[in-house]
Amino acid sequence: MPRIFTEDFKKDAVALVESGISQKQVSADLGVSKTALQTWVRDARYQSHGMTPSSDADERKEMSQALKRIRELEMENEVLRKAAAYLSQSHTRFPKIMGRLVQELAARTGRKHIPVAVTCRVLGSSTQAYYKWLKSPVSAREIEERELIGKLHELHEEDPEGGYRVLADDLEDAGYQVSERRVWRLCRKAGIRSVISKRQRKHVPAGPAVHDDLVQRNFTADQPNQLWLTDITEHHTSEGKLYLCAIKDVFSNRIVGYSIDSRMKAHLAVNAVEMAVAHRGHPRGVKVHSDRGSQFRSKKFTQALERHGLVGSMGRVGAAGDNAAMESFFSLLQKNVLDRRWWSSRQQFRLAIIGWLEGKYHRKRKQRGLGRMTPIQFEATMIESVALAA
Repeated sequence: MPRIFTEDFKKDAVALVESGISQKQVSADLGVSKTALQTWVRDARYQSHGMTPSSDADERKEMSQALKRIRELEMENEVLRKAAAYLSQSHTRFPKIMGRLVQELAARTGRKHIPVAVTCRVLGSSTQAYYKWLKSPVSAREIEERELIGKLHELHEEDPEGGYRVLADDLEDAGYQVSERRVWRLCRKAGIRSVISKRQRKHVPAGPAVHDDLVQRNFTADQPNQLWLTDITEHHTSEGKLYLCAIKDVFSNRIVGYSIDSRMKAHLAVNAVEMAVAHRGHPRGVKVHSDRGSQFRSKKFTQALERHGLVGSMGRVGAAGDNAAMESFFSLLQKNVLDRRWWSSRQQFRLAIIGWLEGKYHRKRKQRGLGRMTPIQFEATMIESVALAA
């Protein structure tokens, strides 16, 4: 059955592209086809200039030229991004140190290909200097080390919290055979360090439980849709607070539903449940465990659980450990997104959360508790194993 995308989803996808993330990356992160995403982006750009796909030929030609220039700027930006990794660990002048970069970008295919002339122009050098470098390049050892450091910078940018051991695992997954000791040395040389932030606990107002505690701190499940955990976190932006309600399937640690809003009302939790139910194929009998926050005790939330055949469960008053498994997810979110910078707008913050959740947490961040697999990999592997056993 084909997926149906809401207009809000399309707008979020386009906004992620406009924020500087490549269409290929957004397509992979959100699980949509490249063709569909390209169509959404094209239509959005036409509309932003007061045009539609049916506009006359001259207008379309003008827009095409503008989009071509945008592509040129994107290529130049990619050159500078890659150059930063090389320059951060050497003071050697361009021809010797940057020739490798020019060569790497020129060897790419498709939209990732960047001509030699473009890279040289952005770096303020000449193509003549590059071709002269080709006759006397740096040693193989230097090339390998700089390539590894450049890759480590990329991996660290994707997962700032990961230390050198995590980076060593990621390098191995990318096809590099490098010891942890060497990764540690290269990280030290390049100044790559794990981001460490201290989590601030939010105060959860207690209230009378509307459900029994059916979990008793046993946060385990041997199949999907057996136990879901939910909680709410908040963070400040220049425009005010933003609230996130997330629902996690304990089986794979996958976030099956979430809702983001500027107000912490009952509908915040209800919308997260609605998304989880739709995403998981309307399962019934799932235990949904939460704390005793007012949103989870509200009539609207309990009615939503009943409407979908879900079973509510609540932890005890003053027992933070009763929802510790959900708190661990928010700790990761804070370290990787919330506390990384000051957010100027709610929309900017919203896109950062969605991008990290869909693109990194679900599809890239391996968890030791899942056998060094991502939540999506773990579910796919386990479902395949069950199918083969049957």
